[in-house]
Amino acid sequence: QVQLVESGGGLVQAGGSLRLSCAASGNMFSIRDMEWYRQAPGKQRELVATITSGGSTNYADSVKGRFTISSDNAKNTVYLQMNSLKPDDTGVYYCNVVIARPGYISSYWGQGTQVTVSS
Repeated sequence: QVQLVESGGGLVQAGGSLRLSCAASGNMFSIRDMEWYRQAPGKQRELVATITSGGSTNYADSVKGRFTISSDNAKNTVYLQMNSLKPDDTGVYYCNVVIARPGYISSYWGQGTQVTVSS
């Protein structure tokens, strides 16, 4: 099994910054992608940012230029630096790790961390 531990959420004023972390441990074979999703109240979970094992990144249009995803492969940890936060960024943020094993792919979710941006 794979365990993910998230940290870094909290309450911040609009325009502020937060940094989320997600550390993966356990029976991992080869991490393919590490991702951050978020879910606002009453809305569907949405993909915020992705980083591949090769370091390629992709972002939702709503966070481009404000959020930065990075990873420390030696620590199996993914980060999300969030700057210029807006009230619309409020939600529960989840990390997701996609692991490639021989013949199949597995996906694991963190427990979620609350981010609240006040206006």
